[in-house]
Amino acid sequence: MRIDVLPDADAVAEAAARLVAGEARAAVAARGRFAFAVSGGNTPWRMLRVLAGEALPWKAIQLFQVDERVALDGDPDRNLTHLRENLLSRVDLPGPNLHAMPVERGDLAEAAAAYARELAGTAGGVLDLVHLGLGTAGHTASLVPGDPVLEVKDADVGVTGVYAGRRRMTLTYPALGRARQILWVVTGADKARALLRLEAGDPTIPAGRVRADRAVLLADAAAAARLPPQGKEDP
Repeated sequence: MRIDVLPDADAVAEAAARLVAGEARAAVAARGRFAFAVSGGNTPWRMLRVLAGEALPWKAIQLFQVDERVALDGDPDRNLTHLRENLLSRVDLPGPNLHAMPVERGDLAEAAAAYARELAGTAGGVLDLVHLGLGTAGHTASLVPGDPVLEVKDADVGVTGVYAGRRRMTLTYPALGRARQILWVVTGADKARALLRLEAGDPTIPAGRVRADRAVLLADAAAAARLPPQGKEDP
């Protein structure tokens, strides 16, 4: 995994936006489409605000969610709420190009299966770029320690148990494993211990089970404080 350490969260957000923009242009040039899945978080919302200022072929971009809380539309807990505020309200992404996780449906298992079919039908089940964050417990997406969704091997989308007061819908390891590239965005001193375990490929944390050979990790200095020198590269 390539690791770039930036001075602070703003620098990480800006570098991440530049990377996404470059991957988008390259994917559209090569395949006529850029399938991008985004996670939530404060630094990612900054990333998306910067990305909104890029001149991108939005009509060729298909935007997916990595995970979503089960809550009503417009709820501040929903990643979609912040996705709309920080990106969708600022760019001309066609409505059909937004693929929001259908967490308001009564049958969540069928909703997850439907989202997997949508991913397969739109992008052949292969995302060009997946943005991931890292939790203090070593979780990523909504793949949290001890949840049965960690063991899903036959579906691209799963539903979790209750975590921090909410059930979640999430991409699973099979979907993440087929992605052409993974972009980790990690900021804050509270992530330093988990980041050290991720860099070591620790399979006892959920993030450590995501394939690293196609991954780029952007971290601020605080999050990277525990990394050995050889685990860091200047951007």
